[in-house]
Amino acid sequence: MTADGANPGANPAPSHASSVAISHATGHAKGAASSHATGVAPNAASAASSIAQTLAIDVRGLSKSYGRIRALNNFDLQVPWGETLTVLGPNGSGKTTLIKTLATLAKPDAGEVRIGGVSIRRNGARVRRIIGVVPHEPLLYDGLTGAENLRFFARMFALDRIEERVAHVAAQMGIGDRLDMRVGALSHGMRRRFSIARALLHSPRLLLMDEPESGLDQQALGLLERLITDKTNPERAILMTTHNFDRGIALADRVAVLAQGRIAYEGAPSNARAAYLKYTGEYAGGQRDATERPR
Repeated sequence: MTADGANPGANPAPSHASSVAISHATGHAKGAASSHATGVAPNAASAASSIAQTLAIDVRGLSKSYGRIRALNNFDLQVPWGETLTVLGPNGSGKTTLIKTLATLAKPDAGEVRIGGVSIRRNGARVRRIIGVVPHEPLLYDGLTGAENLRFFARMFALDRIEERVAHVAAQMGIGDRLDMRVGALSHGMRRRFSIARALLHSPRLLLMDEPESGLDQQALGLLERLITDKTNPERAILMTTHNFDRGIALADRVAVLAQGRIAYEGAPSNARAAYLKYTGEYAGGQRDATERPR
C-alpha cells in the first residue's frame, strides 16, 4: 500500500527502482493535491505563462560528490524551452548524476538548480509535476502487466482519463500488443519502451532521458526519434544523454560535452565531434587519441 492508498498488487515488495518511481510520482500527486487542500488553485493559463517566461533548466554552481569522487564540479547549464540538448561525455563524466540531480533523485552538495523557474531544493514536488524522467532503471513492477504498471503510475500522478492516457502513450511507443504481458517476461528493449511510456503519462513539459536508446531495436529507435523531434508542443524541452554520438547530434538543437564534471563544450552540433576529441581525448567512437588530452 502506497502513500495515496494505491496497491500495486502482484509485486508487494517493490524494488529500489520502483520505490524511486513511487516517490517521484507521489511527489507529483502531493504537489497537485496541496493546491486544492489550501484552497489555492492557480489559474492554469497564468501558471503556464509564468513557466514559459523562464528557462526550462537553469543550473548555477552545481557540485555533487560521491565520497572523494567529484561527479559535478561547479557546474553551470541553461536550457531554454523548446530546445533539445544532447549531453555527451565518456563514462564517469557526470551525465547520469546530472540527470538524477535535475530529476530531484539526487541531492546537490552546492549550487542552485531551477526547473521552469522553480528551485528543486525548495519545491521539489512542484518540479516533479513538469518533468518526465527516463533513467537507466526501468522503474517498473516486474510482477504487473504493462497496462497495470501504466495505470498504477497514472493513479500515483493523480491523472484523469487514465485509460485514454495509457492508450495514447502505448501508441506512441508501439507497445499496444504487449500491454497484457507481465513486465518481467518482456525483453530489455520492450521494458525500455514501457519506461519511456511511463515518463510520458502526465505530458511533461521537460523530458530528462538518460541513454533512452539503450536496448531499443530499429523500430523503437524510429519511434523515439519521432518523439524527440515532434514539435507539436514547441515549448517542450528535452535533455538527453547518449553514447551514440551520431544519433545524439542528429537529434539535438545544441550539444554539450561533459568532461571531469564540467561542461567543456556547449554549442552547435556541427562542431561537437572536434570538441569531443579536444576535451575528452577520445574519438566519438571511443578510441583515445595519443596526441590529444583534455585541458
